[in-house]
Formats: sequence, structure tokens, C-alpha cells
Amino acid sequence: MKSLRITIKMSFWPNGYRCCVFLSFDYDSSSATMWRTPLDVVSQSRGRYAPKVAIPRVLDLLDKLDIKATFFTPGWTIDNYPDSVEEIRSRGHEIGGHGYAHERMTEISYEAEESVFERMMVSMERIGVKPQGYRAPYWLVSDRTIMHLKRLGFKYSSNFMDDDMPYMLKYRGEETGLVELPVEWILDDWPQFDTERRSPAEVYEIWKPEFEGLYELGRYFCLTCHPQAIGRISRLKMLEKLLSEMQEKKDVWFATGAEIADWVKKKLT
Repeated sequence: MKSLRITIKMSFWPNGYRCCVFLSFDYDSSSATMWRTPLDVVSQSRGRYAPKVAIPRVLDLLDKLDIKATFFTPGWTIDNYPDSVEEIRSRGHEIGGHGYAHERMTEISYEAEESVFERMMVSMERIGVKPQGYRAPYWLVSDRTIMHLKRLGFKYSSNFMDDDMPYMLKYRGEETGLVELPVEWILDDWPQFDTERRSPAEVYEIWKPEFEGLYELGRYFCLTCHPQAIGRISRLKMLEKLLSEMQEKKDVWFATGAEIADWVKKKLT
């Protein structure tokens, strides 16, 4: 029975791929600090490291490895660094929704959350993007959030932590029509590097075994990175090593959130 279950999971992905890797970046820049601590100019400067230094490095690495990723991008980042976001698009990567100024949706009013979504969509429209996926800042989702995703025609959410396979999202017992691409804090670079202050080698020793286990089971590996964190050169070299080792297996599907969502919906509905 155990062998049969693994075979089923391995056959889930297209074209004979054994497992799927969803490489995602939360391109916050200074949006969170501008909203939360508008007088903290030093923290804001750290956010500017993303468009000035990290994004060019990240994009060059993705070109080198021929991997397409998804950049969940606040409207604030789009409005303040449009050339940077256009460069991400021009290299074939997906732009997903990520609020306007990295707001905590569970801490604001109904009217404020509605305004956040409207401002985010206007910013996206300004660069010709209709986002298909949404990741909530801090992964804080309210009942209203799901309503807005349905109202605005999103295909997928990437917020919940109850599985290591994508699935069709039910919320409070009701079908939403959204695909969920689940996430996990240990596979997020921010707590690893900025909260725990771990070294690249230590983070590699967390991420690599998790990938190997999910690969063995034929499942899904979602990595969440922030350009101003992962873009430091020692960390980016670690990421390159990890991704290169994944590619050496030859049967790992690297896909954008929209590509995964389309496949999952086709398989499960």
C-alpha cells in the first residue's frame, strides 16, 4: 500500500517529472517599513538594497539556471521601482499580488482592506499585469481576503500551511475555486537569515534535506525568498548551489505559480 501511494504521488506532475519546485520571491523592497515605521530611514535603506543590488543579481542567476520564478510584489514597489518590475517581467517571470504597502490584513478595517486591493490592482494595471496569484503580507488572511480574491478573478492563493502538495482551496467548508500553493516558515529565508541570523551553510542544511524528502515522495517544494535577504552574495551562492543540485536530478519541474495552478486545477477538477 505504501509503494502504491508513492507511485500515485509521483505520477501527479506533467511530462514524467517526479516533483515540483516553486521558486518564489516576495519583492517587498521598503514597502513594509514605509507602512509600519515611516521614520526609520535606515530600515528603509535596507529595503532599497533589493532594487539597487539584489534584483539584478537574482535575475542574472535565474537566467544562468534557466529557471522562471514568481515575484509577489506590493503595489508600492511597482509604483516606486517600475523599471525594476518591468525588468522582471521582460525576463519571463510572473508578477503576483502582495498587497499595496505590505499591510497586515487582519489588523485593518473592511474598508481599508478593500482599498488595499484596489490600489494593488491599479498599480498592476499600470504595468499591464493582471495578477493570477496572491500571497498575503505576513501570510495573514482574513475572511474578506478570500472574498476579494474571488471577486477579482485570482486563480490561486499561496498562504496556507496545511499540506506539502497544492490543492483546491476550501475556506470555512466552502469551495473557493482557488488553487492553494502552500507555504512553510522553514522554507522562508526571512526567519532563517533575519530572525535567527543563520549562516548560508546552516540554511542549506535545513533546505536541502527538506527538498530531498519531498523529492523522494514526489511532492512539492515551495521556497520563499526576499531579494534584500537572499541577494547578499554568500546567500545567493548557496541558493545557486541548491538549485543546481535540484536540476542535476533531471526530473524536477521548476514552474511559476500560475503554471502550477493551471496544472493542479486540470488534475483535480
